[in-house]
Amino acid sequence: MTETYHWSYGPAGAPLLLCLHGIGSCADAFVSQIPAAAATGRRIVAWDAPGYRHSPDPEPRSVDGPGIDGWADAAADLIEHLGAERADVLGVSWGGVTATRLALRHPGRIRSLILADSSPGAGSNPEAAESMRSRAGALTELGAETFARERTPLLVNAQASSELLDAVAALMVASVRMPSYQWACNSMAEADHRPDLPSIDAPTLVVVGDEDRITGRAAAEALADGIPGAELAVIDAAGHLANQERPEAFNEVLVRFLGGVPAD
Repeated sequence: MTETYHWSYGPAGAPLLLCLHGIGSCADAFVSQIPAAAATGRRIVAWDAPGYRHSPDPEPRSVDGPGIDGWADAAADLIEHLGAERADVLGVSWGGVTATRLALRHPGRIRSLILADSSPGAGSNPEAAESMRSRAGALTELGAETFARERTPLLVNAQASSELLDAVAALMVASVRMPSYQWACNSMAEADHRPDLPSIDAPTLVVVGDEDRITGRAAAEALADGIPGAELAVIDAAGHLANQERPEAFNEVLVRFLGGVPAD
């Protein structure tokens, strides 16, 4: 496999918790989840998705890029590369859509799913799909710094501190680049997992911030209702990045969920 940048924390032989970031972020968005992984005896690994920050660009499978299949397959390759048969997979936003496709294409690689501030994919709504495809144009037009400064306030709750806003924007500036950002937007636009959600049989936790203005509670409920036995948890005073905005509350929910998932 093409080497994908990732960091890890915890014993090499421990059950794996793989973290997949959102469309404007990178591996460091999950630093606050290290205590949760330690509390549940997991080794936490977070990647820079192919085409983001330190990872090389993925191979396009068409003019639209690698597609959501390509990123899901890359995640499956990383699990194998790390010497694990299965992983608990935590995906935020686009990372949650990638995690869902991973569970559909490679069910044997999934021990459990945690889908945070995510959705069944923008392909469920033609207007949302077109909006996703066109978003990368703003990155090209504005440049990464201005794009991040304008985008970041939409991602967090209205009371977010300036420190949090600056941290989220800094990760975005360091992480996104063309053409991979366009390809990632295309992958979201193509994805509509609603018909396939009932086939997922992994234990699943769906998490959403109560102030999420990007995907929101309706999208979270669509995931929770569609996946058999899925649990829904709402994080108060959090926007689209609940794991970064309210890490203690998010980790409490994560620890409780993972505590009920038998580790290999």
